Amino acid sequence: MSFGSRVVFARLAQPLPASSLSSPAARPRPRPRPRRRPLLFTARPRTNMAEEAKKLAAYAAVDNHVQNNQVVGVGSGSTIVYAVDRLAARARQEKLNVVCVASSFQARQLIVQHGLTLSDLDRHPELDVAIDGADEVDADLTLIKGGGGCLTQEKIVAGCARHFVVVADYRKDSDALGQQWKKGVPVEVVPMAHVPVSRRIVRLFGGEANLRMAVSKAGPVVTDNGNFILDWKFERAHNWKDVNAAIKMIPGVLETGLFVGMAERAYFGMEDGRVEVRDAPVN
Repeated sequence: MSFGSRVVFARLAQPLPASSLSSPAARPRPRPRPRRRPLLFTARPRTNMAEEAKKLAAYAAVDNHVQNNQVVGVGSGSTIVYAVDRLAARARQEKLNVVCVASSFQARQLIVQHGLTLSDLDRHPELDVAIDGADEVDADLTLIKGGGGCLTQEKIVAGCARHFVVVADYRKDSDALGQQWKKGVPVEVVPMAHVPVSRRIVRLFGGEANLRMAVSKAGPVVTDNGNFILDWKFERAHNWKDVNAAIKMIPGVLETGLFVGMAERAYFGMEDGRVEVRDAPVN
């Protein structure tokens, strides 16, 4: 060991004076305690809550309305995914003989992927029940549909069913159309007519009617039928039965997303895990 090392050791070995022990400056400072990070309890994301609500509504509708030896119309959209899941599970567990008629390419894929029997309106023109979602449902069960672009086929399938049932989450429930859904009423039009039809709708009922543009492709959205979609954003409440009839009379219009007097019951999955049921008013 070197001399320098012994000197350092000697200095460290010398006892400290008693007076220095009482000096605040000489006392060893306590190590600061690490700050405890507060536990963060985050609320369940609203998107997950909405998905659970969709599932609850879809399961309730399938359980209450689908029976053995029935022909079932299958709608389109995110809520219908859960309806087909439940239908397939019941078909396996209960050995149900169920035939499904699709309202869109998406619905057809869901039916096939779940191993359910796929048919069409040529072979089964009369359906026992049709189950579909909605973009908005008012107090009278008037619907806005077509956010996914399948309004014409959805309305055809619903119109062929003895019972038409709607499934939705709490965000789609409104006292009047337009309270929740802000994207307007979809109108399917022949491509060459989209400009005159949009101008005619605005001239008759106000608001604005815009051609729906695609997100992942250049140009407009093209429906399963090869047509375009106008989204009519209305400014006030209307007599929706009259509006629906008037728009359908415009040359070039194939169908509207107004479903008036068609749904007989709606199931709403709620935020608290309940399912609310609303029946159409008796006229």
